[in-house]
Amino acid sequence: MRACIIFNPTARGDKAKRFRRELSNIAGDLVLRPTTHAGEATILARQAVAEGFDTIIAAGGDGTVSEIVHGVATAESGLAQTRIGIVPLGTMNVLARELNLPQDLHSAWNVLKTGHETRVDLPCAEFGTGAHKERRFFVQLAGAGLDARAVAAVDWDWKKRVGPVAYLMAGLRALMTGRPIVHARMGNDTAEGELILIGNGRFYGGSVPMFPKGNMRDGLLEVRVIPRVTLFGIAQFAWAWLWNRGFTLKGERFLRAAEVELASAAEVPFEVDGDNAGFLPVRFSVQREALRIIVP
Repeated sequence: MRACIIFNPTARGDKAKRFRRELSNIAGDLVLRPTTHAGEATILARQAVAEGFDTIIAAGGDGTVSEIVHGVATAESGLAQTRIGIVPLGTMNVLARELNLPQDLHSAWNVLKTGHETRVDLPCAEFGTGAHKERRFFVQLAGAGLDARAVAAVDWDWKKRVGPVAYLMAGLRALMTGRPIVHARMGNDTAEGELILIGNGRFYGGSVPMFPKGNMRDGLLEVRVIPRVTLFGIAQFAWAWLWNRGFTLKGERFLRAAEVELASAAEVPFEVDGDNAGFLPVRFSVQREALRIIVP
């Protein structure tokens, strides 16, 4: 294994500090490349692929993992050449929970040494127009509406102190603003709501099974359409988050599709893996079992 570690030193709390302290003991002479700003993990991942690394270890949260996956997916022969390992150091670690990866440092590192490779679906968002057309590969989830506006409203210093609670507080602030309607098209089927969530797996916001039938290997995206977001709905989500359980909302729809298009008459942002990526319209698609990840 020729491995490179891409490390987010600003990952939440003491996890990142402890990882750096123990790095020489657990990682030996593996190449370490820390990030210094948002988006750099993508650049470092592309460089690692070009240099011939067959394994890139993402040491950070979901945002770091997502950036690295985007870098590998957009590098020449990246998906064929390179697999991803994960040391979960973030706030939510949604993908790690989805794949049953351990959250403690030494157990996670043991998985990288003794685990096996699996393949999961790789979603992509295409947005922009003309010469400004962009693609953004991601891993676990996406959304347009309230959740993307909540991401924009998160106080990141506060997030480092209180973790997931910062997202709930940001959601409450976003609820107080205008909530434009988002329209979804999946072939001949259409739906609309104030919030539309796209899932590649089951989990959202930690271990909340937002997409109960989600399967990361079926070549389909889960689509949850919420017609109206209310304070009661946010309270239901908070309760579900506390107890790692599902919940239902009045009038919502669950759909599945290989391609989903989202649009709105207003300027509406969308997020992928917890970070805002752009504005509607956007087209989501998925490559079946295109991403290689090390699991227990």
